[in-house]
Order: sequence, then C-alpha cells, then structure tokens
Amino acid sequence: MDIRSLGYLRIETAKLADWRTYALDILGMVEGEGSDDTVLHARIDDRIRRFSFVAGETDRLLAAGFEVPNARALTEAAEELEAHGFPVKHADEATLAERRVQGLVHVEDPAGNPLEIYWGQAQDHTPLGTPYGNRFVTGDHLGLGHVVLPAPDMEAAVSFYEHLLGFQLRDRMKLPPVAVPTGAPGHDFYWMNFLSPNARHHSVGLYPGALPPGIVHFMVETDSLDAVGYCLDRMNAAGIPIASTLGRHSNDHMVSFYAQGPGGFQVEYGWDGLIVDPATWTTKEITSDSLWGHQWNG
Repeated sequence: MDIRSLGYLRIETAKLADWRTYALDILGMVEGEGSDDTVLHARIDDRIRRFSFVAGETDRLLAAGFEVPNARALTEAAEELEAHGFPVKHADEATLAERRVQGLVHVEDPAGNPLEIYWGQAQDHTPLGTPYGNRFVTGDHLGLGHVVLPAPDMEAAVSFYEHLLGFQLRDRMKLPPVAVPTGAPGHDFYWMNFLSPNARHHSVGLYPGALPPGIVHFMVETDSLDAVGYCLDRMNAAGIPIASTLGRHSNDHMVSFYAQGPGGFQVEYGWDGLIVDPATWTTKEITSDSLWGHQWNG
C-alpha cells in the first residue's frame, strides 16, 4: 500500500472557542479557508488545512487522514483493505468537497480508530503568515507531524499498520502497568510501538490502552528551538497545564514539551526530529522515553 504521510487530523470538540485560541494564539497555526462558528480549519504549511476542529457534543478523534499519491493508489488501498477484512466506505461528493480532496475512503483500524485514506488535497498558495514568524516542519512527504492512537490489542494494531498499510516499525518501548491503567489486566509490561511510512521517525505511535478521546496526543514540529521556547512561554502565560517539561526523546531525538489540550488529550510541540533512511533503518527497543528532561506531571 502506497501511503505517503499523515496528512490531516479531524477532531470533534465541545470546546471550539478554546481550540481557536489554543491553535491560533498559542500554537501559532493559521486559520484556514472555510472556517466558521462550527469548524476551525488550521493551516501549518501550503496545504489548505492540516487540522479541522469540528463543533460537537464531545471531544474525540473524528479521523486521522493518510495520503496516497493518486487515484490508482487509493483504489489499490481500498481493494487491499477489503481483501483483508477491513470494510471501506467511499466518500460521497459532499464529503470530498468538504475535505477538499479528489478521492477518499473511510476505514477503521483494529482498535476502531477512524481513518481516512485520500489523494489530491487542495493547496493554499497564499503566504502562511504565522503570527509569531514560526515555521512548521512538514517537507516532502513528512506530513503534519505525528499522532499517538490507543491500541489495546497491540498485536493486531501493529500487524495492520506494518503489514497491511506498509508502515515501517521503527522502535518499541516497554511501559509499566502504572503507565497503562486501561491496559488488559495481568501484564508485567506493555509494548508501545512507533511506525512511519516515510522518513519522519514516526508518524504514528500506538499506545497499549484505551482512552475516551481516541487520541493520546498529536505532535507538530517547528524549525527552531526558539519557536518551542516562545510557545512554552505562551502556554505558561495563558495558564495552560504543562504535562511534561522540555526534554529530548531517545527515539526520534525531538526536543519538545507536552501541554494539555482543550479536548482531554495532549499536544507535543517540538524541534529537531530525527529523519531516517528507511532502507537502512534497524528496529530497536528503546529503554527510556527521553535522554533528558520530559518530567511528567502526573
């Protein structure tokens, strides 16, 4: 399957006004075309949108969108999914128009996480004009960043992303039971897994427990350490709880912090993420989350 990147996230929220402030004024994203009082579309590069925060009654992941290069690749992806017992639903014209894509299918992974596989997303050729001069790292085929999804049946989830979607397993990490309170009982430890279809160290993390929002966190990457520091200052000034202090991860080398988002999950804001060569990469077990920092606050 020829998936290239994590292209967008769609999130339902009962706190749209809070997300508008958080995404635009704190994270430094840019309001995208088509936003109104029911949805905030957010840009971080030349794509017409990378995030859509949709007003609703709850806070949950509506879809993680994965990009394929063209119509043929989408057809092949749909056929492969169906052949392996994962029913797909082809998007209607209204959905295609709303997503600003040329083709799209809906599918769920083994954990029930909602995915959209698509091609032909529209671009916005106007200057991005971020409010603080910050620039986000997306690049050719790197996608918006990464997302961590709940996967209580880890074996089935890894098989789906690695063997069916074609992602490369980059690293694994053991988590103690205290870090996975919603994991299946009776385990001495749980595996967390990191995978990607491109040169970004990981586009998807799989967490071995259940979480009501259907998302653990998403990460966006900036092109400077100063941008991370300035954002951390804005978080503190706004009184937003910091979930994890500044640190450098051991697997993707990202220097980042984590903050609580308005929707019951976290946002990672980082710099200097590892770019790998998939042809020479060797999967490893990492034994520490971070090289330094990242002190978790509960």
